[in-house]
Amino acid sequence: MSLRADVLREIERRPRQLRDLKSKFRDEKKLIAVLGYLVSDGLISLENGVYRKAKPQPAADMAPVRCMVTKVAKNFGFVSPLPDPNDPQADSKPQDRSLDLFVPGRFLMGAMPGDVVEVVRTPSQRSSDEGKVVRVLEENNQLVGVVAAVDGRLCLLPDRCPKLPIPIKKSSLTGVQEGDKVAAEIVQRGSMHRDHRVCVDYCFGSAESARACTQAILYSNGVESEFPDQVKKEASRYDNASVDLKEADSRLDLRDKVIFTIDGADTKDIDDAISLEKTATGYLLGVHIADVSHYVKEDSFLDEEAYARGTSVYTAGAVIPMLPRQLSNGICSLNPQVDRLCFSCLMELDEGGRLQNYRFAKAVMRSRVKGVYAEINAIFDGCADQSILEKYAQCLPSLELMRKLYDQLAARRKERGCMDIETGEAKILLDEAGRACDIKKVERGVAEQMIEEFMLLANTSAAKMGQREKIPFVYRVHELPDPERVEKLHDALTGMGLNAKFAEQIPTQKELAKLLDESRGTPMERAVHINVLRSMAKAKYLSEPKGHYGLALADYTHFTSPIRRYPDLIVHRMLSAVLAGAEKKELEGRYSDYVVSAAAHCSEREVAAMTSERDSDDCYKAEYMQDKIGQEFEGVISSVTNFGVYVELDNTVEGLVHVSHLSDNELMVINNISLVDPLSQKSWRIGDHMKVKLIGVSISAGNVDFAPA
Repeated sequence: MSLRADVLREIERRPRQLRDLKSKFRDEKKLIAVLGYLVSDGLISLENGVYRKAKPQPAADMAPVRCMVTKVAKNFGFVSPLPDPNDPQADSKPQDRSLDLFVPGRFLMGAMPGDVVEVVRTPSQRSSDEGKVVRVLEENNQLVGVVAAVDGRLCLLPDRCPKLPIPIKKSSLTGVQEGDKVAAEIVQRGSMHRDHRVCVDYCFGSAESARACTQAILYSNGVESEFPDQVKKEASRYDNASVDLKEADSRLDLRDKVIFTIDGADTKDIDDAISLEKTATGYLLGVHIADVSHYVKEDSFLDEEAYARGTSVYTAGAVIPMLPRQLSNGICSLNPQVDRLCFSCLMELDEGGRLQNYRFAKAVMRSRVKGVYAEINAIFDGCADQSILEKYAQCLPSLELMRKLYDQLAARRKERGCMDIETGEAKILLDEAGRACDIKKVERGVAEQMIEEFMLLANTSAAKMGQREKIPFVYRVHELPDPERVEKLHDALTGMGLNAKFAEQIPTQKELAKLLDESRGTPMERAVHINVLRSMAKAKYLSEPKGHYGLALADYTHFTSPIRRYPDLIVHRMLSAVLAGAEKKELEGRYSDYVVSAAAHCSEREVAAMTSERDSDDCYKAEYMQDKIGQEFEGVISSVTNFGVYVELDNTVEGLVHVSHLSDNELMVINNISLVDPLSQKSWRIGDHMKVKLIGVSISAGNVDFAPA
């Protein structure tokens, strides 16, 4: 606990004179400074030489609010109110960012990002609500940052508040040098940030290396690279494992069917395979998923670790898997020309591609070939060479039928209003030294979209079965957009010149899908798609089926990737129990509470994984641009802020053009789409082309800086 909090607590217990406090708190200089701050903050009063708790001031709302510190800058911070821990529905409610409080630096009490604090609201002339921290309830003492020399002393510049250098204790400086990326711990807290002290726990390497920075990012998000010894021991049982013949004989035998996988060329953890047959009434589509639940048993060390991780994490050139390689790349992976246990979803569709019936079965299969997206797309485009045609000889009739079914499913997808948002995904290529050497924008062809449609059908069928059987379940949920965000989206789209009139307060999926399609292929595409994406709620896992707004589906879950997503493994276990004849009451008694907590945990781990992947990509993109400083590029303005405009290049690298490079005048943001100079009338608008010059990068922060060329 900080000195400020300790002194405040002591005075709140009973009034104290200065000599009483001096005898308890030995550092007289700091004590007097803290007392001065507490008096000026209105938390205590000094009357006739006695310090006492200040009386509540009616002009301010002094009821303490439990908050999380979300941002700390040099002279201010922001805190976000936390859900009421006594409200059982709190976690399922959307977080209202409009309730965030601005806290002046002098009122932060040295609180750091991630700290849980008590805050009181205070009167303010600012447009945003203002508050002051009165108590630090939970300290976040684990930090990641860069070692830098400040006033002749090595300090930590924390990633989440780099403008606040914290001195490093000399006793922990062995082998640490300026420019290192490190993990550190606050071992001494003061009432102000400058009074904190840290010790270095681990050095990742140079902050000029994206690989080292990625390791730091994974560490800060709780992503473990190494598996515990007990997990490794359990996994070793599956070294070079093959399917048990007795188990295979007890299952539906699909080894004579034309089943194959389609993935990226470098994929090693293959979750899903597909098959398709023409029937008298339409199609029989098979989606065959690795039966991970057969190998990863509940309450095993493997299962506990998979649950803790929640998901695999993919960074440039590396995978941090949810399961050890013996399972993820071995016995669970649907590798070609070997028997594998699978959990199959067999779906009957009519001639128009409408789902008529489905069933799930424990099966054994043998993939004919490891399909590759690029090769399948070449076949669909009619430009595949002879070697590709020979590789897929057994699968060509199925592929022809799959393409026909996909066209029908794509038409139905469009009909129901599913939104296809372009997110600007990139593939980062590394050289032999592990440094970024190229960036390729990912283009999704027919093969990628076809597999996505087939997986959507299987996920929908699994959700339908969960509801039909009324069993404890984990659903993939995407709720309606927040009305306030919709209003901001309307203003932005209207400012771009689009007809963004919605029939109701919340737009339908078809209304948004139409706007997305109208912008596709235009300079406004990126801006429109990003603004629509920002207006959406975050998809998450819940134990209640609330549908998926973005996909325009009433029933949805995740069933198709149990090697790399834990929620899919839960769904497999629930459906497996039903197939095995488990009683509904038994499942409810055992899993009703579990699926609630598991859904929340898996949602948290998903956010951590996505944050890690995004931040890592930013570091690698900055590394790729490092040797191009001084070069000029053509880009498009992707967003505007009051401190500048962001420009995106064709390869998805995005950089900031700071306002100082645009004008000497004060600029204004109009409708979140334009940055305007009121004096010269010059403006910079989302979607405008802009020629820029690269003037700097920060690999550690993942930042790229441009100036007008």
